[in-house]
Amino acid sequence: MALNLRGLSAEAADARLRQAEGLQRLAAKVPRWAAVENLSYPPRLSLEQCSSERTACYKADVVRRLVGEKPQRMADLTGGFGVDFSFMAPLFTRPVYVERQEELCRIAHHNFPLLGLGHAEIVNGDGTDFLKEMAEADFLFIDPARRDQTGRKTVLIEDCEPNLVDFLSLLLEKAPYTMVKLSPMLDIHRAITSLSAVRPQCVAEVHVVADGGECKELLLVLSREAVATPALYVSESGRNFKLAFGEEQAAVPTYTSALAAYLYEPGAALMKAGVFKWVAAHFGLQKLHPNSHLYTSNDLLKDFPGRIFRVKGSFSFSKADLKALKTEVPQANLTVRNSRARWRNCVNASNSKRAVCSTSLPRRSPMKNTALC
Repeated sequence: MALNLRGLSAEAADARLRQAEGLQRLAAKVPRWAAVENLSYPPRLSLEQCSSERTACYKADVVRRLVGEKPQRMADLTGGFGVDFSFMAPLFTRPVYVERQEELCRIAHHNFPLLGLGHAEIVNGDGTDFLKEMAEADFLFIDPARRDQTGRKTVLIEDCEPNLVDFLSLLLEKAPYTMVKLSPMLDIHRAITSLSAVRPQCVAEVHVVADGGECKELLLVLSREAVATPALYVSESGRNFKLAFGEEQAAVPTYTSALAAYLYEPGAALMKAGVFKWVAAHFGLQKLHPNSHLYTSNDLLKDFPGRIFRVKGSFSFSKADLKALKTEVPQANLTVRNSRARWRNCVNASNSKRAVCSTSLPRRSPMKNTALC
């Protein structure tokens, strides 16, 4: 590529590098887009912030279930690079993409016809201003900016731009359903509380979505019609689970202080959703401690949505046991859960074995604190 840039102006070289980088990033992130020739790509930040194909497809499936057959109008109030919009727009006869950055709108004008979205309307403007003047739609989507003026990430719903709390009533007035994409770091219950203070029982669904072993998205579905208890959806390792918010509180797990043959660590979406007792009850596993979200069983649960370890031995945090562990296993990957930082270096890192450490156990528990897997 460097040789191909010879003789080009700085502006032309930058454009060619952006195209190459964009295609490379999208090949892994949104392969359906990468397969389309002659697409135009935005600056790196927009590429980093856009959804993956898997999470965009997930959102489109949710929208399809919500709006039913032959919906007419939808609006994406924060269009960005347009990945989410491109997967939802085919469901509607009049999809509208709204974006205040002129460059992204120019890119959308070029890309959408190539992606089969020639029927999409593109509006270069502020989403909140458009919302005030728009006709009623069947569905709205908004992905508020989660960085402040200095570029630092924000996690409170009130700190997003635009602030949903300020125009929640208008969103519900303009469409029966609005999907909001939020930071996966956001406190779910605090977000629901903040929105419910403005419009009680407006949160109909909460979706926690993992992709590639990481919790990527937190989605709220807001409903014009009051919903007494939101439904909780968890997408983990290609499997989708639906719970009522009260199920975690009502779940009765079985606790044990003895490691069995297998050790389980839930995936990122399940951890974010906070359904720790439900995991034990639903999958028939024994939980090691209320504050250490690790589970065990004698029989292998192959389809568990998370990491599974075969237990080879266990050690306490006594100096003698740690010395024996280091002698037996000089190198191992280390997973620390509810453990003191000083134990993090008890073994070196390697790809051969894993030591799982936790101190959230009863003081006089016969169970050891470090499991060798």
